[in-house]
Amino acid sequence: MLSDKKTYLNSTAKDTPLKNPISPEVHQRGCQYRLMRVRQQLIKNNCAAVLLYDPVNIRYASDSSNMQVWTMHNHARYLMVFAEGPVILWEFHNCEHLHEGNQQIDEIRDAINYSYFGAGSRISEKALDWANDIATTFKKFAGNERRLAVDKADLEGLQLLQNLGITVLEGHSLMEEARKVKSDDELAMIRWTIAVCERGIQRMHDEQRAGMTENELWAWLHFENIRHGGEWIETRLLSSGPRTNPWMQESSNRVMNEGEIIAFDTDLIGPYGYCADLSRAWTVGHVKPSDEQRRLYAHAYAQIHHNLDILKAGMSYREFSERAWQIPAEFYHNRYCCISHGVGLADEYPAVAHWGNDWQTSGYDGIFEENMVISLESYIGAEGGKEGIKLEQQVLVTAQGCQPLASFPWEETWL
Repeated sequence: MLSDKKTYLNSTAKDTPLKNPISPEVHQRGCQYRLMRVRQQLIKNNCAAVLLYDPVNIRYASDSSNMQVWTMHNHARYLMVFAEGPVILWEFHNCEHLHEGNQQIDEIRDAINYSYFGAGSRISEKALDWANDIATTFKKFAGNERRLAVDKADLEGLQLLQNLGITVLEGHSLMEEARKVKSDDELAMIRWTIAVCERGIQRMHDEQRAGMTENELWAWLHFENIRHGGEWIETRLLSSGPRTNPWMQESSNRVMNEGEIIAFDTDLIGPYGYCADLSRAWTVGHVKPSDEQRRLYAHAYAQIHHNLDILKAGMSYREFSERAWQIPAEFYHNRYCCISHGVGLADEYPAVAHWGNDWQTSGYDGIFEENMVISLESYIGAEGGKEGIKLEQQVLVTAQGCQPLASFPWEETWL
């Protein structure tokens, strides 16, 4: 085992949970800022209100959380935010008590679920009940305005709203624009989530050994997240040895062998619903890497740090893509899907495409603003290669450049 590996966390302290540094005042100010951002976007887009079904958007606007993963695919709760008016939550059966003391919500009602799971053969009946309720509420508080943004909903319900005289607009982009710039209080909560995530990474670092499975190792990240008040992990992107190339293979019951590469992407939704999106790579057993492993790692490290050095507020997405680290031809086929992307309560807008064909087919322009949080991505692995390296760093965009938000060490002795 390598003897010069620096210990990020005192191993004697790993069984003691970290102390939450977020005060109720910081949390509340962060929530108030988020609601203000939503209302600013409504006014900017001349919308009287937005109707939200995405549980991440509901959390952003109201700090309301209930069965977040389940409600991503069951339309069992929804929220309406008025530009000048109340915040109304339609909640799942008998769940009003979950929001006691929530200062973001003005009223809670019983949700009407018109999905097939909730309504069965009564879909049309329940959809009409839903549409009449939404339309009545909207017209009560919107006055003569008719423009309602909606992030997502079933087609039948949207058609019924239009039949009732409401102009339905696409609202997902409105919410992404609201979410992209963070307040100081949000950044404090993001830093706390990253600290929890890094505790999980350290636990994986300390526990990983030859002979254990990928799933056994990945479970340590969940353990540290949940015991610190975190919520879920969006993917299971951890793989070892030949499963590291190509990327995007989720953890399995494969037994890891000493000396193989192990790489992972946390995608962790932690305390207060914020995301920590980090990637690191090691050898199984922390043994000395081969020359080829070192070469792959050096390229991935160079990509992350070149892009970190050039990114700053005021730069366009297009300029960043054009000036980004050029991926060598042997690794281009297996490149990561984007150079960078936003991070907040989850992965967020923008996702910046690689320069060249990717930019031509899927790139879009915009401007990096101060207090955006961005994850810089790298995957280096040759097409048909034996292994690959996945690295990722989460940063804060400032006028002077990028500030890394994560401090878990790189394998700099490999360089």
